Amino acid sequence: MGNGKLVICDHPLIQHKLTFIRDERTTTKDFRELVDEVATLMAYEITRDIPLVTVTVKTPVAETESRVISGRMLGLVPILRAGLGMLDGVLKCLPAAKVGHIGLFRDPDTLQPVEYYTKLPTDVTERELIVIDPMLATGGSAIAAIDVLKKRGCTQIKMMNLIAAPEGVKAVHDAHPDVDIYVAAMDERLDEHGYIIPGLGDAGDRLYGTK
Repeated sequence: MGNGKLVICDHPLIQHKLTFIRDERTTTKDFRELVDEVATLMAYEITRDIPLVTVTVKTPVAETESRVISGRMLGLVPILRAGLGMLDGVLKCLPAAKVGHIGLFRDPDTLQPVEYYTKLPTDVTERELIVIDPMLATGGSAIAAIDVLKKRGCTQIKMMNLIAAPEGVKAVHDAHPDVDIYVAAMDERLDEHGYIIPGLGDAGDRLYGTK
C-alpha cells in the first residue's frame, strides 16, 4: 500500500474552461465540448510521470538519441455513464490505450453503488489504469469501481475527476490509500443530497441533455 496523492490540475486553460463548464447557461453542446477539452488537458498532467527510454533515430540530417514512452501500457476505465463524456478527450492524447467500462447505479434503498456492467481488456492486469468520472462526490462510485478492478487483479490505478468534494477524496484515500487522484478543482463540500457545492450540477444530465 502507498500514500495516494491528490493532484489539482490548475493550468490556466483548465481553470478557464472549468468556469464555463460550471455556468448553468452553458448549452449541452458547449458543455460536452468543454468537458472533452479539459479531459485532453488533464491527460497531459496525469501522464507526467510515465517512464521514458532512450532510442536511436535517424533524422534527415544525422543519427541521434531520443526518448519514447516505456513501461506499463495504459488502460482507461470510464464509469458509466458520465465518465464517457471525458473518454474521447483522454484518447486524443493516448490513442493506443485500451478502454474498459464499469457501470454502477445507486440502490434507492441502501444508497450504495451496485455494479451492473463490467467489460475490461483481457490484459487489464498488465496496464496502468485511469478510472474516469467527472464528479467525485461521496466517493461511493469511485471506491466501488476501484474494488471491481482490484478484485480482478489490477494494481496500478489512478482516478481522474473534473471536480471533487473533500469528503469524496478522503473516502477514496481511506478505502484505497494507494490510488492517486487527479482533479481540475477541489470544491467546498457536499450538500445534504450528496451534490458537490458549488459543483456543476449533474454531469450526466448536462452531458446528454437529460433530467
